[in-house]
Amino acid sequence: MDTPVSPRTVTGRIDVHPRGFGFLTVQAPGSHEVLSAFIPPPDLNPLFAGDIVTGTVTAAADGRWTASHLSLVERPRTRVYGEVVSRKGSLFLRIDREVGNADWVLDAGATRVQHGDAVVASIADGKVVLLYKVEAGEDRSLERIIARHGLSKDFSAQALEDARLAREVPHAVGSRRDLRDVPTVTVDAPSTRDIDDAISVLPAGPDGALRLLVSIADVAERVKEGTVLDAEARERATSVYMAGRVLPMLPESLSSDWLSLVPGQERHCLTVELRIDPQGRVTAADVYESVIRSWARLNYDEVGAFLDRGEVSPPMEPVREVMPWFRLASARLAVARGARGGMEFARDEARFTFDASTGAVSGLVSERPTSAHGMIERFMVAANEAIATWMLARGLPGVFRVHEQPDPERVADLNAFAEHSGFAAGFGRELTPLALAAFDRQIVGAAAEPALRSVLRRSLGPSRYTVKPGPHFGLAAPLYLHFTSPIRRYADLAVHRTLKGYLHGRRDYLDEDPTVESLAAHINMRARSANRAETDRHHVLEARWLAGHVGKEFSARIVRVKPFGLVAQLDGMLAEGTLPAEGLPGGPFRPDARELSLVGKERAFTVGMPVTVKVASTDEQLGRVELALVG
Repeated sequence: MDTPVSPRTVTGRIDVHPRGFGFLTVQAPGSHEVLSAFIPPPDLNPLFAGDIVTGTVTAAADGRWTASHLSLVERPRTRVYGEVVSRKGSLFLRIDREVGNADWVLDAGATRVQHGDAVVASIADGKVVLLYKVEAGEDRSLERIIARHGLSKDFSAQALEDARLAREVPHAVGSRRDLRDVPTVTVDAPSTRDIDDAISVLPAGPDGALRLLVSIADVAERVKEGTVLDAEARERATSVYMAGRVLPMLPESLSSDWLSLVPGQERHCLTVELRIDPQGRVTAADVYESVIRSWARLNYDEVGAFLDRGEVSPPMEPVREVMPWFRLASARLAVARGARGGMEFARDEARFTFDASTGAVSGLVSERPTSAHGMIERFMVAANEAIATWMLARGLPGVFRVHEQPDPERVADLNAFAEHSGFAAGFGRELTPLALAAFDRQIVGAAAEPALRSVLRRSLGPSRYTVKPGPHFGLAAPLYLHFTSPIRRYADLAVHRTLKGYLHGRRDYLDEDPTVESLAAHINMRARSANRAETDRHHVLEARWLAGHVGKEFSARIVRVKPFGLVAQLDGMLAEGTLPAEGLPGGPFRPDARELSLVGKERAFTVGMPVTVKVASTDEQLGRVELALVG
């Protein structure tokens, strides 16, 4: 029997497992080391995911930690989703099992609710008080995810009034540079409504240099600091794009209309003008306030058809004479980026389709990036890098986007995965941007490419916002930030405000301003919540769609190894499911030290291995798909 050792008092965050237990996660200050202590169900009952608590953790002889004597310090969560349960005439709320493992007494007030109703409730003084009932016909899974991740659906009346007043400010030229006669286009998906970037390329002069103009919606001109609208946009920090539902950072009257760079309409912008020499080097950058008029709204497919085959679509006719210069600018930037390494971030996307009459999920398709996606990515990356360099040269505090070089252990994992997938990586102990680019190039078009990119992104780790300038490893950029999407990202809006302040004569900026670092930390937190919500929504719809394919066989590839089994990605659709270890032949199994293989007495299953699976079961509420091995 294990003997408990080393009890100590710690402060950490609660994580809840839907099976009814939880973990206390503790991260040592200034360290990447994380301690995770098991919380048995009775001790978890009064707590929610995200709660900050103090408690005693005890290590057993096998090194496993258990937490007890938990005391609530802070509860960031203010709302919960649940379903009403009636017991002996009393109403309880069965909380979303990703958030809490107990049923709470529900204070429904004057609202009539009954057993089985779905509701969203507030948490106040240790009680749950009904806020609103989810009406029949609404998607319960969406409400559950929105509440789970603390997202906001609606804007306050005052924020909407601020938005109305912002629309009264005309897009006049005034002292701005007038670019209305410059051929300018936007390139987006047909469904995009918040269009915040437009591009122009001016023909080469006698020296062969091109000028690329990236014009971005001037959100800072309309959304002023100190307003309720700005406070709510800052709290959200980002728009959230869940299949079938968008939660915008700004009200749609602004994001999809008055600020959006719709064709044929004057719009205030902040423009960065880049000089690109014949070698693809950006040799100069200028930043200024402008007024533009988009000449054409183009989509990725028609721009890709022009770049690849010279086809000119009807919407492209007004700008057909300048389109070859767009292609040349893209090619020059591609050559320069290729020389320094890194990877292109345009990737396959999984998109759900919905029945127009019923709203039900009708399919799951994998969309490959086109040459037009690559062109726009290069233009936006060049603009973001140029602004980052411009701001640093003037001592301005930017919200920089930093991506650290992966550590040797992650590089070893990626090496192993590549080899198991039939690719030679040869990274050595240190992954360099050029080695990354070489690996990126060899997997393009491979059958295993989606799975390889999934593992590659995890191995490289996440980027983060900070006021402290540093390189972006994945892009091989010495300096980087986000400037090109202020309608949907608050980090970009903050950068715009600093730029505009400087252009209007402000010079009292503080280098590495701690208030900007505090803002960056908040944006990082909200971005993580948005990413988790988008992922949860995807998993729910995966389970909903695959429920109609139980028993069907698919080719797949193992992308992760977990203590409970394997995670496999179905080929061609970017959907994932789990293969429980107890259902695999040749067991019992255990993961190896780096969780690259699930090892049994007779065989091993390794990340990167192709397998044939069938859909065994689905659980839409938990967003889970269980697979079974075939053959």
